[in-house]
Amino acid sequence: MGDCVRVTTGILPSVNVLVLAASPIDASLLRRELGDEVEGAQVLVVSPAVNSSPLAFWVSDSDEAIEDAQERLDETLAGLRSGGVQASGTTGDSEGIVALQDALATFQADRVVVVDDPDVAGEASERLDVPVTAVQST
Repeated sequence: MGDCVRVTTGILPSVNVLVLAASPIDASLLRRELGDEVEGAQVLVVSPAVNSSPLAFWVSDSDEAIEDAQERLDETLAGLRSGGVQASGTTGDSEGIVALQDALATFQADRVVVVDDPDVAGEASERLDVPVTAVQST
């Protein structure tokens, strides 16, 4: 006797997508980059808490950076959800690669999308074990 195999057709497998976005994005950007993969995907958006000036960085004034990151995150999540994308999010470290590594410790991503930061995308491609896509928001 052969082994029974159950096959389900017509349903795309769920994909976990980690997005690093230092500026707000919407569902059309992810659809443009991911195509059909975005349908049913679980998306985690990380908005890095980037200090507005070198002085703020050196005096460790992170409150304003975290507030700004949260505002960008809220705008992004609203745009993704209104476009039918299942998304959650968090603020992250000001260093993009650190923010990605922190998120990957708890979110098993199949793909990483880095928005508007080709340097971080390049570093992530070299250091992470998942495919990384660099995109421009405009």
